[in-house]
Amino acid sequence: MNQIPSVDLRDFLSDNPERKQKFVNEIGKAYEEIGFVALKGHFLDDKLVDELYGEVRNFFNLPVETKQKYEIPGIGGQRGYVGFGKETAKGFKKGDLKEFWHFGQYLDEGSKYAEVYPDNVNVTETPKFNEVGKQAYQMLEKTGVYVLRALAVHLGLDEFYFDKYVKEGNSILRPIHYPPITEEPENAVRAAAHGDINLITLLMGAQGKGLQVQNHDGEWIDAIAQPDELMINVGDMLSRHTNNKLKSTIHQVVNPPRELWGTSRYSIPFFMHPVSEMPLNALEGTYDESNPKLYPDTTAGEFLHERLVELGLIK
Repeated sequence: MNQIPSVDLRDFLSDNPERKQKFVNEIGKAYEEIGFVALKGHFLDDKLVDELYGEVRNFFNLPVETKQKYEIPGIGGQRGYVGFGKETAKGFKKGDLKEFWHFGQYLDEGSKYAEVYPDNVNVTETPKFNEVGKQAYQMLEKTGVYVLRALAVHLGLDEFYFDKYVKEGNSILRPIHYPPITEEPENAVRAAAHGDINLITLLMGAQGKGLQVQNHDGEWIDAIAQPDELMINVGDMLSRHTNNKLKSTIHQVVNPPRELWGTSRYSIPFFMHPVSEMPLNALEGTYDESNPKLYPDTTAGEFLHERLVELGLIK
């Protein structure tokens, strides 16, 4: 497969069983073959997208010392600001050429996870950043719930199988700024080749070249979405849970051509995580004698901790 398939969530949301099944078939096939789709018909409207990009630029344009006030020690970068070059992909020594922010889950009062998740961090210099970030988080989470419902149907599970695991899940919205490149990078790229940790990732900002996906022949292909599309890919948790029936595909963000070094790039992934107690054991029916279990049993919380240590975000 040499291009990313495009699907329309409105098919799944329609009252027409044939359209709904068409979406299930298309996204299931794409996730078994390449692990990525471009999705139209999501819940983010153009106004919210424009506002979010504006607020993200406003935040990253603040002085470095101002942004550093929002770097919270001791929480592994789970909320607030993470400075340039701090994150390193698994297996790499050089930090990625990016800085980013983390919005986390918005919990109901009295939630049992209130003592588990760090609080969200409010930026006082750009107060609308907090409000618009929350709106985008909730619309991306809503989109992700429906994508997972379609995948549950594809896997032969109850349509609402994932709902209980992603409600109040440990999901993260990560606005990323890749600053202009000012000197020849020494063996460093904007985001080194990696697989995502979570169930699925919903990515805003894949309109220009930069994001590349490795297909099953080992070839790197450009993953470019239309302006009204989100790029959505399978993460390692979902891949483990389906015994690699659904593919978590290696991807990277390469440096631009030299003539574009002076430009910033922004992208905004939403990493959809379940609650930590979700078992990631291979689902019944995804393994047998000829296709054994590929991974040891674990939970989402245990797997996340292991990966954050590998990324250098937790010591």
